[in-house]
Amino acid sequence: MSALDKATPAKKAPEKKAPGIRQTMSDLHIWTGLLVGWLLYAMFLTGTVAYFRDETSQWMRPELPHQAQVPDPAVVAQRMVGTLSRLAPDSPQWSFGLPDERNNVANAFWRNPKATSGRGFEDATFDPATGAKVAARDTLGGEFFYRFHFNFHYIPVIWGRWLAGLCAMFMLVAIVSGVITHKKIFIDFFTFRWGKGQRNWLDAHNALSVFGLPFHLMITYSGLVTLMFLYMPWGSDLAFKTPVERRALTAEISAFLPPAKPTGHRAELAPMAGMVQQAQQRWGHDNISRVVVTNPGDAAAQVVVVRGDVRRATHSPQYMVFEGATGKLDRIKDKTGAAAETRGVLYALHLGRFADMPLRWLYFLVSLAGTAMVGTGLVLWTVKRRAKLPDPTKPYFGFRLVERLNIAAIAGLSIAMAGMLWANRLLPLDMAERSAWEIHVFFIVWGLTLLWAMARPAKRAWIDLLWAATAALALLPLVNALTTERPLWRSVAQGDWVFAGLELTLLALAALHAYLAVRTARH
Repeated sequence: MSALDKATPAKKAPEKKAPGIRQTMSDLHIWTGLLVGWLLYAMFLTGTVAYFRDETSQWMRPELPHQAQVPDPAVVAQRMVGTLSRLAPDSPQWSFGLPDERNNVANAFWRNPKATSGRGFEDATFDPATGAKVAARDTLGGEFFYRFHFNFHYIPVIWGRWLAGLCAMFMLVAIVSGVITHKKIFIDFFTFRWGKGQRNWLDAHNALSVFGLPFHLMITYSGLVTLMFLYMPWGSDLAFKTPVERRALTAEISAFLPPAKPTGHRAELAPMAGMVQQAQQRWGHDNISRVVVTNPGDAAAQVVVVRGDVRRATHSPQYMVFEGATGKLDRIKDKTGAAAETRGVLYALHLGRFADMPLRWLYFLVSLAGTAMVGTGLVLWTVKRRAKLPDPTKPYFGFRLVERLNIAAIAGLSIAMAGMLWANRLLPLDMAERSAWEIHVFFIVWGLTLLWAMARPAKRAWIDLLWAATAALALLPLVNALTTERPLWRSVAQGDWVFAGLELTLLALAALHAYLAVRTARH
């Protein structure tokens, strides 16, 4: 070694710069979105449909006639008391929901003291005009999509809700990290380049994200709040330690009050219609949602008449309590504490039950944009990484798996949901466990779409399944016309906009899937 070499100090390799906050947030955004993206997409889409769950339930029970006007809640309540007195005379508790402008049936459940398994409750659906059990096909209706978006299915309810909460937390992190990552988020909202590839998907994802950003934040956070006592029970456990205190908490956030002990002395219920009419005078003629009767037939009977959600942007309970034997008003509950009211407002904002029809459609459209936001994010992940593959024609297994799961989760879910509606019309009416089999069909069809996606080239699978979804949705009005006496044209002529509106929506969604199929084929 020369003297010069000895005298010249060796140059240090440049230190690798640590990733900045935006790059860190970008990585966090990508992985939180991907890890639960398929479940988030399913939660968003089924939750979107659930904004019209009552209307969906009506469509799935075509035997029930169109409800031209809402029946008098007082008359229906009196009729339901007569029915339950015959059906469950020994029950210590009845609870029945009353029909409204979106729901044409009365739903009831009651405690069965002789039950040897389960929670000891039974339930049924009744015709409000007669008080008899509905003579309609066995179906869970739109309630399935509502429950699925936070319970899922085939797993214990508690596990499903924990899983939904985990997904919601990931979604919240993805939203916040996405806002931090995007430097020109509001500028890019007005930018959409109709080219090919990554840029197109990125612009769509950005536009959809900004379009519904306040709604997405609200719906995600409020979804977590609705189940806060499950996810974070420690505060309530410390504050409410005795059974009496816990019952007081339940009464504060719901209309289910702890019943008085029965006296053992028989006493007929006072006329139910009179009690409901008092509530109508206070809250409006058609704004009574539910009646709860405890200890019916006993001198200690208690009747709770619950206010509906019309024009109320809170889910905090308001109710009137009556002495069942005399019909005398005992007390009125129309205020809650600040904490319970905050929860009630967030709960109401999440469910949107207070919304009139125009606002409900706005909920639906913005939530559908949120669904598309999740879907475009999933597709963008594969588009970006395909460009970086050494050989895009031979991707590695992990990439192929994600790509196929994307296809089944997005295009496949539309087919599965349509498949459940097909099953509602085509399964034999007297089939055992018919309602359960409608749900089984949903999952069977969904699984078949995954198998199809695995067996076909990715682009071809996208096109195949998008066209299959188009056909499945577009043909549903025809299937309904062939299997019921309520075809689309008759529903329009009779002003039955529950049936007509749902089927027109199906045709619009079919057109959307056809557009996506054409766009995919061109690129």
